[in-house]
Amino acid sequence: MRIASWNVNSITARLPRLLAWLESSGTDVLCLQEAKVAEAQFPVEPLRELGYEAAVHATGRWNGVAVLSRAGLEDVVKGLPGDPGYEGAQEPRAVSATCGPVRVWSVYVPNGREVDHPHYAYKLQWLDALKTAVTEDAAGARPFAVLGDYNIAPADDDVYDRAAFEGATHVTPAERAALAALRETGLSDVVPRPLKYDHPYTYWDYRQLCFPKNRGMRIDLVYGNGPFAGAVKDAYVDREERKGKGASDHAPVVVDLDV
Repeated sequence: MRIASWNVNSITARLPRLLAWLESSGTDVLCLQEAKVAEAQFPVEPLRELGYEAAVHATGRWNGVAVLSRAGLEDVVKGLPGDPGYEGAQEPRAVSATCGPVRVWSVYVPNGREVDHPHYAYKLQWLDALKTAVTEDAAGARPFAVLGDYNIAPADDDVYDRAAFEGATHVTPAERAALAALRETGLSDVVPRPLKYDHPYTYWDYRQLCFPKNRGMRIDLVYGNGPFAGAVKDAYVDREERKGKGASDHAPVVVDLDV
């Protein structure tokens, strides 16, 4: 079974590449982030033509998550239980579903913006709610994983230059402590292999030639419980999909399971 996670940075802008990638990659389940489209405008029909059902949680031009599956789609839950909300509203940042023998969450963790910004406090509160929401499944016997854009680099090696991020979000002790607390529920970091260079970065800014210079970050993560991690046969970053005109600034993270 092949499961992947991909922040597409607008499914409307990326749809031709997404459809081509699904056909060529043989992916069974895709956790998708940053759809940037209202649920009613989500491209369900072209995905159905490829054999994929879609569980979508999206409200408009920002955020938005989905699970695409050709392995079944049951017990869909839209939204994060206990979501603290931001400025009085809950954002579409989480959706979960059971796809055959595996249960997955697709998550788009808040960015945080700046350390002294209210969005940063919201990010930490959101991660705490996520920890509570996944605790039961993380400890269960069924393969389970939380995949998505976490907007956090777990360690200094997960950014191209730690000094370049001094004082910024994505690398702070509090954010990394929140990831550690999430792992303590019974999840482990399924670290993919890079297809090029030494580090499996998953995101490269569009600006300043970051991709050609490999100035990247590993912020798209797969956190799986014991049964999930034990079934992993391979994991890699599909860096090729970050190349070319019209690419997302994130690459897909692909995990192959023997389940």
